[in-house]
Amino acid sequence: MTKVLVLYHSTYGHIETMAYAVAEGAKSEGADVTVMRVPELVSDEVAKASHYKMDQAAPIATPADLEAYDAIIVGAGTRFGTVASQMRNFWDQTGGQWFTGKLIGKLGSVFTSSATQHGGQESTILSFIPTFLHHGMVVAGLPYSFQGQMGTEEVMGNSPYGASTITNGDGSRMPSEIELAGARFQGAHVAKLAAKLAS
Repeated sequence: MTKVLVLYHSTYGHIETMAYAVAEGAKSEGADVTVMRVPELVSDEVAKASHYKMDQAAPIATPADLEAYDAIIVGAGTRFGTVASQMRNFWDQTGGQWFTGKLIGKLGSVFTSSATQHGGQESTILSFIPTFLHHGMVVAGLPYSFQGQMGTEEVMGNSPYGASTITNGDGSRMPSEIELAGARFQGAHVAKLAAKLAS
């Protein structure tokens, strides 16, 4: 059975919600799916004062955990056009996996969020892809066979680079149904490709 890890960082719950939609999609293709999150870098005091969503059930991952999976789907919010520092910090600790080639041939994919429509979603995903390539991983996005990214009837995320959601500056907008559908599609797509790579 193909093993898929959905690895995320979520400050206010938007990416957490997307992560479980990605996991749902991967499970629909028969994958064994685990959802984990990276460690938070800010103190509990700062997190509470900033109204972070503290009650997240997903266990905390370590770099060694990455080795057990056929595919790793990374989710993190946009911070000035690149992934949140919590996710970057986690992958900056994967030198051991790089040195020993433990992630070579695995599939990687990214999803994200931003406060505004043009808040750096695509640059965030594109700027993370070199990390996968340095590890010898294969990269997958959200293909245009997901027709939900073609519409202009509503404000929405999603692009061929990966699923995404728009949160509003105050974080009041949670992922829409079309954004969650993109996340599910991406999860299913990655699971299918990972199964082919593993066979």
